[in-house]
Parts: sequence; C-alpha cells; structure tokens
Amino acid sequence: MTLNNKTIVVTGCCSGIGADFAKLARQQGARVIGVDRNAPTLTLDGFVQVDLGDPAAIDAAVAQLPAKVDALANIAGVPGTSPAELVGRVNYLGLRHFTHRVLERMGEGGSIVNIASILGAEWPQRLEPHRALGATTSFEEGAKWLAANPVPQETCYQYFKEALIVWTYTQSQKIFMERGVRMNCVAPGPVFTPILGRLCADAGPGAGGKRCPPHEAPRLQRRSGTGDRLPVQRRGTLGERHQCARGRRARLHLPVIEGLAHVCTTAPVHLADGRAKPAATASHPCAVACVV
Repeated sequence: MTLNNKTIVVTGCCSGIGADFAKLARQQGARVIGVDRNAPTLTLDGFVQVDLGDPAAIDAAVAQLPAKVDALANIAGVPGTSPAELVGRVNYLGLRHFTHRVLERMGEGGSIVNIASILGAEWPQRLEPHRALGATTSFEEGAKWLAANPVPQETCYQYFKEALIVWTYTQSQKIFMERGVRMNCVAPGPVFTPILGRLCADAGPGAGGKRCPPHEAPRLQRRSGTGDRLPVQRRGTLGERHQCARGRRARLHLPVIEGLAHVCTTAPVHLADGRAKPAATASHPCAVACVV
C-alpha cells in the first residue's frame, strides 16, 4: 500500500484514531493536512484549527486547505456524554457540511472515508427519520429539523452514527457518479481512545475494563459473514488497527479481538492489495485501505 504524493485531509488528527491515521498515512508517503479544534502534538504537513460544530468556521477552515485534495478522512467527533445538540452538530451536521465543502477541491479518483461506529448497526430501525434528516440541504436546515425532532441524550451518539451510515449509503453513489469520488463509511468497534476513556469514566466503575460491561454487550454485538452473532470480548487497540490496515489480518475473522469493521458504500472498495470488492460485499477493517 502506498499513498505517495496524495494530499489527505484528516479531521480529529490530534488524538485517537485520527492521530494514528495521520501518522500511518505520512509513513505511507501522504501529505497530511490535519483539522482539529485542538492544537496538534504530532508532525503534520499542514494544520487548520476549527470548531466543526460551527458552519461559518468550517467555511473559513476549508478556504485554508490546499486547492487540490485527494482524500478526506472524517474522524473527528465528540462522545455521547456531550450535550445531544453538540453531538449532532459535530458528529453529523458539521461532518456533512465539511465534506461538501472539501468535495469542491477533489477531482475524479478522490476518496472520502467517514468513521461511524458499530453502535450505528441499528440504523434500519430508524431509516425514515435518518432519511428525512439526510434530505435537509444545509447545516442550518438540518439543525432546524433536529430542533423539531429532538434526539434523546442517552442514545444521541448511536443515533448520529446511524444517521452517518444512512447518509453515506444514500449519497455515495450520487457523489461517485457526479464527481468520480468514492465515499465509504467504516464502523469500528470500541477502540482505546480519549473518547472511549471519557465514556468509560462517565459510565462508572468497571466500564473501563477489558471486557464489555453487561449493559453494553447487546449493542456491541455484530454479525459475522455467516450471520452468527459474535460478542465483542474486549476493546481493540490502535496498534491492532495498524496491523489490519497493513493487510496482516485483513482476511481473518476476529471474534475475540474486535479488529474488523463494516464498510458501508455503494461504490467499490479498493483494498490495500489492489483488489476491489463490490458494494454488496464490501468489508474491510481500516479507514486507510479506503483512501488508497
């Protein structure tokens, strides 16, 4: 896998998956432009500080990006312990607004990867409201829709990850046909990151252990390729994601180590070894493979 001479914009580059993604992409030869609300603590080829919950700030930030962008990794997000309105503005509305603005700088052959979550797997249960939210045409219109259809605090993180998956499903083919840009959505299981740490701290004693708390288990289950339900036994590490990204474990089923993630797309997913999987069967464990 090589990303030589690719210009990649990475949101949420200052910690967690975003930081490790940025490091790995640079190791593979990419020029990485980081976007985050916090100042970077790692080496980047460029950085723009922005509040992704503010559409005016997003517009100003995009104006500072290179004229040509090859790929966008939407990794930034806030935990579900933040106010539900903020979760919606950053994890969904801001991501969507930022993506549309960056698309103006992307040419044919470009790629976008959106980081959702395995918690978004229940999107079919709320398909119609997710479609209705996705049909709004601007940040402001989306915010008005959410004000009229408030999302409960206790499920807001899951809700907006579901909405992101549906938006990716419904928009990726249109974007591909109009601009020749692929858009994929990766839904990883729990990973040891600052967001998970905050969630565990707020969840109470025992939630930060290696095994999932009992109340989390039903929502953190996923289906394997054979349709069996496999419980997530522990949270993955960023190092394990790296191994997956480099193809070392990409073809293994990992029911104990939650190393696999689903990819939601209507365009082909090009894997690290040059193969392409059709949309109906696409599944790959790491965002890096989706931007090659």
